[in-house]
Amino acid sequence: MAFSFHDLLLLASFAAFALLLPAEADVKSYQFDIVVKNVSRLCHPKPIVTVNGRFPGPTIYAREGDRVIINVTNYAQFNMSIHWHGMKQFRNGWADGPAYITQCPIQTGSSYAYDFNVTGQRGTLWWHAHILWLRATVHGAIVVMPKQGVPYPFPQPHGEAELVLGEWWHHDVEAVEKQGNMLGLPPNMSDAHTINGKPGPLFPCSEKHTYALEVESGKTYLLRIVNAALNDELFFAIAGHNMTVVEIDAVYTKPFATDAILIAPGQTTNVLVKADRLPGRYFMSVKPFNDATIPVDNKTATAILQYKGVPNSVLPTVPQLPQTNDTKFATNFLANLRSLNSQEYPVNVPLNVDRHLFYTIGLGVNPCPTCLNGTRLTASLNNITFVMPQIGLLQAHYFDIKGVFRLDFPDKPLAAFNYTGAPLTANLGTSLGTRLSKIAFNSTVELVLQDTNLLSVESHPFHLHGYNFFVVGTGFGNFDPAKDPATYNLVDPPERNTVGVPAGGWTAIRFRANNPGVWFMHCHLEVHTTWGLKMAFVVEDGNGPEESILTPPKNLPPC
Repeated sequence: MAFSFHDLLLLASFAAFALLLPAEADVKSYQFDIVVKNVSRLCHPKPIVTVNGRFPGPTIYAREGDRVIINVTNYAQFNMSIHWHGMKQFRNGWADGPAYITQCPIQTGSSYAYDFNVTGQRGTLWWHAHILWLRATVHGAIVVMPKQGVPYPFPQPHGEAELVLGEWWHHDVEAVEKQGNMLGLPPNMSDAHTINGKPGPLFPCSEKHTYALEVESGKTYLLRIVNAALNDELFFAIAGHNMTVVEIDAVYTKPFATDAILIAPGQTTNVLVKADRLPGRYFMSVKPFNDATIPVDNKTATAILQYKGVPNSVLPTVPQLPQTNDTKFATNFLANLRSLNSQEYPVNVPLNVDRHLFYTIGLGVNPCPTCLNGTRLTASLNNITFVMPQIGLLQAHYFDIKGVFRLDFPDKPLAAFNYTGAPLTANLGTSLGTRLSKIAFNSTVELVLQDTNLLSVESHPFHLHGYNFFVVGTGFGNFDPAKDPATYNLVDPPERNTVGVPAGGWTAIRFRANNPGVWFMHCHLEVHTTWGLKMAFVVEDGNGPEESILTPPKNLPPC
C-alpha cells in the first residue's frame, strides 16, 4: 500500500506506522486551520478547539536541514499562537510562538505563516498552542528524520508510531480554568488521560475509543512518545514487553532497557520495542507519577499493542506500572539517561561557566479581593510572580519599546532560607513584575533550579525556549554550592529542552547562550504557568549579522 505526499500531510497522530515518509525536499509546507469541532469521548460529546478538525492534530514530518512553512488560520473564537516545542529557532524567535513573548497572538479570522529551518536537529519534538489552556486539545507530534542516507545510531526499526499522551476534561477546559481562578483555587483535575486522543476500554462508553497499534512477530518498532498532558508527569509501560530508550527531546541517548518510562509534560522519549512475545493483545498504559501531597487524576489510560492475525476477542494483558509515588523508580530511570556522546554526535558541555544563576521555585497565597475566599494561589521564581505583557517581549526588545519590561531579574533570591525544610505556609514577599534577565551572547550559563517547601514541595518540569541544555546534576534537599558541583556529570549528561526538578530537590543545567533573542522559560505544568511560574532571558546580539536577531516577518500578528 502506497501513500502520496499529499496523503502523508493529512495523516494524524493516530497513524499506526510512519515508515512511509514524505520524499526528501528543501521545503515542507502545511496548512493549519484552527477550528472548533465536536468530539465525543467518554460519553461526553462537546466542541473543542482543534487543528484541521483532529485531536490530536496532524503530525509534522520533515528532515534535518529542511525549511518548514506552516500557515495557521484561526477560525476559533479564541486568539491563538502555536509553539514548535524544542525547535531551536536560531536567530528566529519570530517563529517560536509563545503569545506575548515572541509574538502577539493570531486574532480570530486572521492567519500567520510560521517559517523556520530545521538546523542540526533530528528526532521527535511536538507542537502545541501557547496561549490560555488551549494546548489541552491543540497539539501534535513533530517527526524530524535524519538527512537522506544518514542511519539511526541504533538498529533500524521495521515500523514507527507516534504516541501522544494527553488529558481530557468533560467540560470546556477554559471554563474550568476560569472557575479555578475565580475561586482562587487550582482548577478541577482532568477527567481522564488519553493515548492519541483516546482513553481506552477501562473507561465507560469507550469501547470504540481505543488506539491500537498492529505489530508483526519478530519485528522491532520505534515508538515516538510525547507527553502533551497539561499537568501530569506520566509513567508509560507495555504489558509483557521491555523497551529500549534511544532518544529524549530529539537527542540520541546511550540505549538502556526498562520495563517503564517516566515522561514529564513537554518531554519526548523514543523507545524500541521488539514484538517477541506470544502473539496476543497487550495493553500500553499510562498513569501519573506524583510523590508530593497534592492530588492528581490517578486514572489509567490504555491503548493496545496487537499482534497481526490475533482477533479482537482476545483479552489484553495489563502491564505492571510503578506505584504513583514510586520516587525510587523515577530517580533510577532518570539516572540512566545519558547522551550518546559518539564521534558523530558529540557532547559539548560548557566546562567553564561565565554566569551562575540560582532560582527558587515557590508556591504561595496572595490576597485576592475578587476571589470567593479572598485569596489566590500564586507561583514565583526568586519570589517574583511573572506578569504577562500586552505586547510581545521580542518586539519590545527588537524595536526598543520602553516600559514593557525590566532587565533586573535577580541572579539569586533576595532572601536565603531553608528551602526544603518544614512546610512553610507564609509568602516571602512575592512581588509582581515583568522582569527579564540579560545574558551576554555566547556566554556560558549554569542555572540551578531549587524547589522549595512553600505550601508544599512538588516536581516541576521546566522548559527553556530556543535552546537545548545539559542536565549536569540533580539531587534532593537544598543545593550545596560547596559540595554538589563535585557530583556533576560533565562527560555525557542528558541533553534536553525540558527537565524535571524533583519534589523537594534541585536540578542544575548548563548551556551556551549563542542564540540571540528573547526566550521564555517556564514550568510546563499549565496550572503553575498560569500562576506566574515563568520568566524570560534576553540574549544579546553578538558581532555582525550572523550573530544577530533576524528581521521580523512582514506578516507578524499585531497586538
